[in-house]
Amino acid sequence: MPLSWNEIKPRAIKFSKEWENAEKENADSQPFWVDFFNIFGISQRRVSTFEHSVKKLGNKDGRIDLFWKGRLIIEHKSKGRDLDKAFQQAIDYFPGLKEGELPKYILVSDFENFRLYDLDENTQHDFLLSELHKNIKLFGFIAGYQKIVIREEDPINIKAAEKMGKLHDLLKENGYEGHELEVYLVRLLFMLFADDTGIFEKDTFWHFVENQTSEDGSDLAQKIAQLFQVLDTPNEKRQINLDEIYTQFPYINGKLFEENLRLAAFDSKMREILLESCAMNWSLISPAIFGSLFQSIMDKNERRNLGAHYTSEKNILKLIKPLFLDELWNEFHKIKGNSKKLAEFHKQIGELKFFDPACGSGNFLIIAYRELRLLEFEILKILYKNDRVISIENIIWISIDQFYGIEIDEWASRIAEVAMWLIDHQLNMQISEKFGSYFARIPIKKTANIVHGNSLQLNWDNLIHGSYYDISADELNVQIVEEPHAHFKTLNVKAKKVNFIDEHKFQQKQEKHSTKFDYIFGNPPFIGSRMQTKEQKKELKASFNNVKNIGDLDYVCAWYVKAAKYIIDTKIKVAFVSTNSIVQGLQTGILWNILSNDYNVKIHFAHRTFKWNNEAKANAAVYVVIVGFANIETIQKTIFDYEDIKGEPQAISAKNINPYLIDAPNLLIIKKTKPISNVPEMNFGNMPADGGRF
Repeated sequence: MPLSWNEIKPRAIKFSKEWENAEKENADSQPFWVDFFNIFGISQRRVSTFEHSVKKLGNKDGRIDLFWKGRLIIEHKSKGRDLDKAFQQAIDYFPGLKEGELPKYILVSDFENFRLYDLDENTQHDFLLSELHKNIKLFGFIAGYQKIVIREEDPINIKAAEKMGKLHDLLKENGYEGHELEVYLVRLLFMLFADDTGIFEKDTFWHFVENQTSEDGSDLAQKIAQLFQVLDTPNEKRQINLDEIYTQFPYINGKLFEENLRLAAFDSKMREILLESCAMNWSLISPAIFGSLFQSIMDKNERRNLGAHYTSEKNILKLIKPLFLDELWNEFHKIKGNSKKLAEFHKQIGELKFFDPACGSGNFLIIAYRELRLLEFEILKILYKNDRVISIENIIWISIDQFYGIEIDEWASRIAEVAMWLIDHQLNMQISEKFGSYFARIPIKKTANIVHGNSLQLNWDNLIHGSYYDISADELNVQIVEEPHAHFKTLNVKAKKVNFIDEHKFQQKQEKHSTKFDYIFGNPPFIGSRMQTKEQKKELKASFNNVKNIGDLDYVCAWYVKAAKYIIDTKIKVAFVSTNSIVQGLQTGILWNILSNDYNVKIHFAHRTFKWNNEAKANAAVYVVIVGFANIETIQKTIFDYEDIKGEPQAISAKNINPYLIDAPNLLIIKKTKPISNVPEMNFGNMPADGGRF
């Protein structure tokens, strides 16, 4: 566990005092840097090497004074020597390094002077040895408190997905596929991320693969399999004689490493790809973006357009800001001067529940969680501005177990679950940096409630309790089978698993949780009426209680009506992204006649038609609307209008928003089979479908 800044600063002062008279490079440089790393509680030998051999331009031999692969080059000179030349010497080593070994930082020193170059940010910091303690946070990347700046369109997201895609293909070609392959890759994703974000000690997994396995990859699968078992075993239950190479890894829990998997045979090429993946800086990966990218690596055709199908953060914010985020921030600014009210507000947002009933790889949940934690961060900075925070865990009330999702694709649902762990850890590192005390939820005790299943067939109410189907075992006339270590009982009904919480656990959850979500949101499937399967048609009709004339509706309409039923007589707010066809033409009259008249749905805000895209090449062009609604009225209603559907919206206050997304009374144009005046009947209107190609 990293030392707190309060522990590191006195160590830095002591280090400066002890080395203030050092002058000679040859005699003192190596012990100087050993002690330097000890400031942060880091053993220099674990992360770096002295006098690392490298080929410079012209095939000349060179030796790096201190080299930390992929992170840092240190060039040290005797007191008074030219640091500009030392920096250039460090740069001259680059041609002899592999891409994954290139450093992010260069540090040069002559004992008295320090100069740190951040190559990613293109910045330079100069200070004296005596000023080290004042500048110590520049070395957060050593301490485990590196300030992470995640860029949504950062190419590292694509590169990381491509690396994992190559590994996926090679494993699959060797016969390792399906569920086991999906779980295996998710575990590797977690370990790569853990290596760079303080869950593991820095680069522990990288060193494990590089130094403890054969170059031909022949023993890699077996050693990784044993590592999986170690990560799933609490420290007190591990064997006493367990090799030290395994004991350095912490207990993770969270069921991620629980399932026993077949060995996944590796060769030298696969091992090299894994090492190249280890060399990347996974702390820069965006969980919101990478979830979608990672999902797409499973399909070679999808992978050709990596980045084309993820939902941009900018578009997600268009939904969650008017749904709940703007309101919460407004309340914060209103009461931030009153500590008592602010503490009560903090407690309230720690009890909210958020639900995405078609969550995919979790990008809506991830961004919503991140934004809520950032709001909490501002609250904490006010409430504890004059207090020394000893235990960060005791002041953070927002956690990922407030977030729920359903996803029909098992692979995507597992990615969503892990991605929520990753964003939680990134946010914990951010608050650790602020309060100077390391905080990580390891072993994992709380998880997002992501259910693999069919959202239209599951009972949303029971999701909070952990019982997903509103049906009893007696009704099914089947035997309940107890599963070891599970909080639920399992039934096999027509080869489909049905989960039932046991009565004791069910009662506990009922006492702990409210029975409803506070906010429902997401991006349900866009499947037009002509593109639906028979099963989807059947689900759509069942959602509308088999009402006639719903065959022309898009599949997304099923989520609208299910949400409308769920929120009856509540204050729950809902917002969905949908194809714009549900607010124009034939579908509007069918859908909104039912939503408005049968379920009293009121539209609170809406984004009129805009292009749902991102900045990636070959991005998917879909024209959508966002509709936010509830079962209650609101005075403040907003229409977001787009003069340019690819541009930014203009917010327009409205007295009422009708189903056509205009400020007008709730009038609907209903399909009629007879003309309203004395003209010939029209058998079929103009539909430029052209075989689905429009």
